[in-house]
Amino acid sequence: MKHAMDHPITPTFLLRFTLPSIVMMIVLSMYTVVDGTLVSHLVGTEAFSAINVVYPILGVVVALGTMFGTGTTAIVSRKLGQGDQKGANEIFSFVLSVTIVIGIVFTALVLIFLRPIIRLLGANDVLFPYCYGYAFPVVCFLPMSMLQIQFQTLIVAAGKPQIGLILTVGSGIVNVVLDLVFMGVFGWGISGAAIATGIGFCIPAIFGLCYFRFYSKAAFRLVRPTRNWKQLAHAAANGSSEMVSYLSESVTTFLFNITMMRLLGQDGVAAVAIVLYLDFVLVAVSLGYAMGVAPLISYNYGKGDKANIRKIFRLSVLLCLCVGVCMTLGTRLFGGTLATVFTPAGSAVYVLAVEGLRCYGLSYLCKGCNLFASALFTAFGNGRVSAFLSFLRTLFFLSGSIILMAALFGVTGVWFAAPIAEGLALCVSIFCVWRYRRTYPYGG
Repeated sequence: MKHAMDHPITPTFLLRFTLPSIVMMIVLSMYTVVDGTLVSHLVGTEAFSAINVVYPILGVVVALGTMFGTGTTAIVSRKLGQGDQKGANEIFSFVLSVTIVIGIVFTALVLIFLRPIIRLLGANDVLFPYCYGYAFPVVCFLPMSMLQIQFQTLIVAAGKPQIGLILTVGSGIVNVVLDLVFMGVFGWGISGAAIATGIGFCIPAIFGLCYFRFYSKAAFRLVRPTRNWKQLAHAAANGSSEMVSYLSESVTTFLFNITMMRLLGQDGVAAVAIVLYLDFVLVAVSLGYAMGVAPLISYNYGKGDKANIRKIFRLSVLLCLCVGVCMTLGTRLFGGTLATVFTPAGSAVYVLAVEGLRCYGLSYLCKGCNLFASALFTAFGNGRVSAFLSFLRTLFFLSGSIILMAALFGVTGVWFAAPIAEGLALCVSIFCVWRYRRTYPYGG
């Protein structure tokens, strides 16, 4: 049976294949924004700020789930390209089983130490009750969150990106509806938002388990796990760049929060929360494209189709550049409109958020190409280079920029930290792509 990825590369096919992943990320980001907007309007800006304070807890789970999901996807896609379905089944099943155990253990540890963790993340006496009210329910759903994240990429590797899109849309609609019911009707406050989010995690997680276990025509399936620690380590190493990226995001979110709390107090934290929420939406196209195209690169690499890989590479760079310019212009022209989604026009938080968006938005000129470069090396199985790029971009450069720019230029410096970090990261990405142009067949 011909696999969905076994196709000549044309611009039309590339967009058609990656479009479900792009739309999936856009929808996911949009319902995240709607979720934050509902919390802000139904509970208050303190509750909205609290979600951003406790985000690093969720960020660790997202990092682990993404690491195993993208790492396993690259291996499974190459196995399928080589015609080894049995090997794909075994790797997929063992890694998934291990990550379920990791998710359960992590959840238990966080619940035990939740109160000191929240304090450590910078919650003051005003924000602490909101932070705890959100964190406790949502932490209980973390194993499902980890599964959901893995299935987002694994379903693409199975040649069914449309299913991933349907699941994301469905879980997003359920989340928003339950937000309105739990917060607006039942009056459960921020805890209602957490429960709605957790139920949203469950939909793709449960479907993915059922699909890969019981659907006989799936490209690879969930079978009885066979221990293979070497392949587990390979999957973890291969997906380490994505893990570094999301884990670093937790660290930099923490740095943004404590820096703005020190400079401006709770209004500063609310403003940076708005910018980071909108960042998730604006980067969704580039992130979704990188997620969607990586299995296609891995599959053709497994087949040894160099011509297809060169076409994918050139078209991808062009797309990333075009999207980056559009997103930067969007933040310059419509920053005020975007900020009003979360806070009334003219408020102190609004003024700070608009300033932040217009400065932060310059980072999109480079961000898409950086995301693609990292995904490219992951797809080739070079987790070391991919992790190196992610580490520099999302942790070393950004953390250093936040600390240095805040010390030199205060709040304005904080907003310009991301563009500076992305620009430095792009220089390194270009060097690495040039350095490996003869190792991998994108440069011939």
